[in-house]
Amino acid sequence: MTNATVEPDEATRLRNRVVNELCADGTISSPEIEAVLRRVPRHEFTPDATLEKAYDTYAAVITKTDEHGMQLSSVSAPQIQAMMLEQARLLPGMKVLEIGSGGLNAAYLAELVGQDGEVVTVDIDPIVTGRARRLLDEHGYDQVRVVTADAAAPIPDLCAVDVVLVTVGAWDIPPTWISQLKRGGRLVVPLRMRGLTRSVAFTQVTGEHGDYLESESARICGFVAMQGSAAHREELLLVNGTPEIGLKFDDGLPADPHRLDNAVTHPRHELWTGVTVRLQELLDTLQMTMAISLPGFCTMAVDEDLDTGLVAPTNKRFTLAAVEDDTFCYLVTRRTEDNKHVEYGVHALGPNAKQLVHKVADVLHDWEGNRRGGPSPVIRVYPAGTSDDRIRADRVIDKVHSRISLSWPTA
Repeated sequence: MTNATVEPDEATRLRNRVVNELCADGTISSPEIEAVLRRVPRHEFTPDATLEKAYDTYAAVITKTDEHGMQLSSVSAPQIQAMMLEQARLLPGMKVLEIGSGGLNAAYLAELVGQDGEVVTVDIDPIVTGRARRLLDEHGYDQVRVVTADAAAPIPDLCAVDVVLVTVGAWDIPPTWISQLKRGGRLVVPLRMRGLTRSVAFTQVTGEHGDYLESESARICGFVAMQGSAAHREELLLVNGTPEIGLKFDDGLPADPHRLDNAVTHPRHELWTGVTVRLQELLDTLQMTMAISLPGFCTMAVDEDLDTGLVAPTNKRFTLAAVEDDTFCYLVTRRTEDNKHVEYGVHALGPNAKQLVHKVADVLHDWEGNRRGGPSPVIRVYPAGTSDDRIRADRVIDKVHSRISLSWPTA
């Protein structure tokens, strides 16, 4: 399917190096996906990027930003693309709907489903779809259908598909994505839950009270946010009304956010928990434990230009945090003596800082004793309006079109 031009030796070497790394780290397990990633010339779908950037295993190539520098479109990192292709479990002859276009991933999909399959790729931005159409045609993928549309609405002339693969960050699951699936079909989507994004592979389940989606796998990832009618922005609470400290809430602000107005006038209370992690340890279940256990879970960011050291988080751009009434807290880390681990601590400001740091420390100890190294929570998607008694959950997140449940697997 690819064109017959001779590629530079360096591009081939870099592409093979990327695939070798992804096979070694376990991202790629399918021989078919390995072959496709070795075959398709990734750099020719990112013509404005250098070879080094095109073949950075773990970094996306940004293809469009707005006037504020906000990323609007990108070609995902090879690791993310391979991971989601593995989750999709594509077979020859399948019909696939890709939501979020760009060209390269549609080429991978076309290779995997073959001549008897069908690929439709959709994006709301005509500049993005125009670019995708041009690149796909240039490389012999003229059979891929490229559509400019808001993918939260039904796609014209689209038959039921085996897989819906979403390559933009989604906050909710529009009903059309589910209705466009064949019975037993698969939805793979980067779903944002309480500010945490996971690439989730969902399958349809029929329960005694109706159909719902249930996760088969969930992987940490990051994506450019969806535009159009399904777009959703986090809400920002500026502590004490100043832009130095911002608490980000994904599902609505606290009932009375002004109760935090005087939190920073109280001394900062600090507690080191004794919970340590390796520098490269995957913290999926730690993040999810906090998101499930703490009703006021949120994330915190500090404006580096205005930072006075009042909170001093380890990561000023993204810190796990929580609010309880008139007090907020957040996680920090420090290196251990062996310099191979970090220890978690909890800082809090507000009238009830001491109580809140101990509550969050208990959550960390629960993770260490019961969740660390274990499976991720099961994620289920129910239609909006489903009553609580029909939902299995340790935490329910209400969206516009759906109710998302998070449940720890039982033995």
